Amino acid sequence: MTPGAIAILSLSMSTDAFAAAVGRGAAHRPSLAPALRDGLTFWIIEAMTPVIGWSLGLIAAEVVQQYDHWIAFVLLAGVGAHMAWHGLANRHAVQPAAPVRRGLIPLIAVALGTSIDAAAVGVGLAFIGVNIWVIALCIGLTTFTLTTLGMLIGARVGARFGKYAEILGGLALIAIGTLILAEHMGWMGG
Repeated sequence: MTPGAIAILSLSMSTDAFAAAVGRGAAHRPSLAPALRDGLTFWIIEAMTPVIGWSLGLIAAEVVQQYDHWIAFVLLAGVGAHMAWHGLANRHAVQPAAPVRRGLIPLIAVALGTSIDAAAVGVGLAFIGVNIWVIALCIGLTTFTLTTLGMLIGARVGARFGKYAEILGGLALIAIGTLILAEHMGWMGG
């Protein structure tokens, strides 16, 4: 996987966490220290879940090796389509501000909820033989940066901005899945 593809993947995996962080920041105005703490929590969880998915994918990789590129495509495109659809379906919705529960347990629950897609992507990555440690680190660092910023700017831009990031992230995942499929099928020159 090229550095550019890793960067796009990292941004894509971070958009739903960013959207959640913008929503949390819009609900209350955190100072830098709580925003950094929340960003660190998202980083740890978002970096762990693709490794977990990758590990599970390795178990099945030998069995499905002939179709691995199709599985990677379906997983990436499916997660991407779901993210884009979710962002489109809710982008005009005006929702009343729900109270944001503070504390570590609600924060971990939100971080886990936004990282499920990273586990599915990790499964797909196991089939194409990538260095998961580099990718997990990049996803984690990107998530840390975006969630910390999302918390800090959430009160200014509101939760609606996060939906556009989610749509773009979903479209980027679809593009990465298509690129993987095209490379393995020989549809690209080279």
